[in-house]
Amino acid sequence: MYTKATQQALLLGATFAVANAIAIPEPTAVPAKVEARAPVITPAAIRFDGAHSYMYDRRNILSDIASGADNILHSLGSVLGQDLPSYVISGVPNFFQDFPTGKEVLSKLGISDGDLDAKPTEVLNIPPYANWTEQGWNVRFHGNVYKQPDISQDKVDDLANVFLIDTDIKDLPADQQAQARNLTKSIFIVQQGEQNVSFHLEPAKTQGGDGEPGGGNAITPPGGAQNISFPYLTTDQGDFDSFVVIKNGSGVGLLAGNTTNNVQRLNVYTNGTLTGNATAYLVPSEGITFISDIDDILRVTKIYDPKEGLLNSFARPFTSWMNMPDIYANWSRTLPNNTHFHYLTTTPEQATRLYMDYIFKTYPGGSFDTRPLNFSDVSATLSIRMFLLTKIFETFPTRKFVLVADTSNSDVMKDYPTLAHDFPNQVQCIFLRNTSSTDSSDKFPYDTSKFEGLKNTSYMFFNVPDDLRGLDIVNGQCLNQTILQNVTFGIQDEVLGIHGAGAKLGGSATISFVVALVAAVFLIL
Repeated sequence: MYTKATQQALLLGATFAVANAIAIPEPTAVPAKVEARAPVITPAAIRFDGAHSYMYDRRNILSDIASGADNILHSLGSVLGQDLPSYVISGVPNFFQDFPTGKEVLSKLGISDGDLDAKPTEVLNIPPYANWTEQGWNVRFHGNVYKQPDISQDKVDDLANVFLIDTDIKDLPADQQAQARNLTKSIFIVQQGEQNVSFHLEPAKTQGGDGEPGGGNAITPPGGAQNISFPYLTTDQGDFDSFVVIKNGSGVGLLAGNTTNNVQRLNVYTNGTLTGNATAYLVPSEGITFISDIDDILRVTKIYDPKEGLLNSFARPFTSWMNMPDIYANWSRTLPNNTHFHYLTTTPEQATRLYMDYIFKTYPGGSFDTRPLNFSDVSATLSIRMFLLTKIFETFPTRKFVLVADTSNSDVMKDYPTLAHDFPNQVQCIFLRNTSSTDSSDKFPYDTSKFEGLKNTSYMFFNVPDDLRGLDIVNGQCLNQTILQNVTFGIQDEVLGIHGAGAKLGGSATISFVVALVAAVFLIL
């Protein structure tokens, strides 16, 4: 399926994924007031706003995202004196690109449409959030409809080995073999377009590993059981994504969003399948929403170390990063009841069941965003995070947001401070784990240019989870004064000693950077 050259290109792409180094104009604050939008359950106009789904903005939105991505791609000539392909600097590991879909899956597996006829239809139902409107609770249902073809174990092992560096699946422990095979099979699915989707809702009694009892950020509502028909057919890629108003009237039992400070949770069961279960979070208009990345901030991934990143993503059990679950459990227990947790990963949706299962068992229950199939190439991926972030900001224009991630993620380093410039009254805090200060295997610089002009107490680059303890987040305390910041508004890297406001590395730093990158490549090839 893949040649050795292809795999080497994949590894090089993952190894050389470094942060943006473009010049940043002076930040301009934009008024935070956003027009409140009524829920829409008819096909959206061809424009984006917080009440519409990208899925139905078919004519313009993908081209807009691609052109936006082109604007942020740049040459590494300013750093290394040479040009590199765009995927090298995308900030997205190349092993998370180009998953096959639909007919391509059938072709690669050597099977026909008829071979799928007897297979059951399955659904990936991604935990949704809901906002309160004049019409009531407005739930963003989103996910994917697919069928799972029969694949022999030998074929699954061949496919899995594509994602493993210097490792054969048969040499892994039994539990890691099972995980690698299950994840590989979840990638090689056949999406089902033009399908109807319907759901059954009922009050949810549990909400994940958040330190309950005592977790105050979500409750079981007194009612809310009902059936919902999604108003659109799935796309050609099997995706569905739109806000839908649910029943909120007398006798339904849901608390109105303008009369409660509690986040309410509802179980969402997809009719006709046992695989389409999720929990919906009904979020009041006021309060704090934590938006968190997952890789290398909530769990150990080492995305900047290709061999380790692949093993941690495809085979090894997910492992929490230090005591981060304790920090989130404490936030869940001690912050006001209107606190909401939202997890956003740009990992393709086919590979995210493990992510959702891990979060539910380890962190406070919360809504999710993943990369849908309509955003499958590198250029679109460069803008999908900002697209999804903007969507939730505009859906909750009067909520405060705490943004959590790490410095190895180049789109986060651009998008998080941009949101703070564009929505100054909504971004409460930005917390970024400085991976290069604590992990010597992270050889890649990060770009702090976008943070220039922000209040320096509104963000913190931290080293270990305990750096986040004791902060009065509700009142805007985002900086632990004992943690040295040393932000230079340019390219930085603690391992290589790079601290400068310019886009170019100094002589010795450049040599160290290149040597580190070349050494990393040869170690993994």
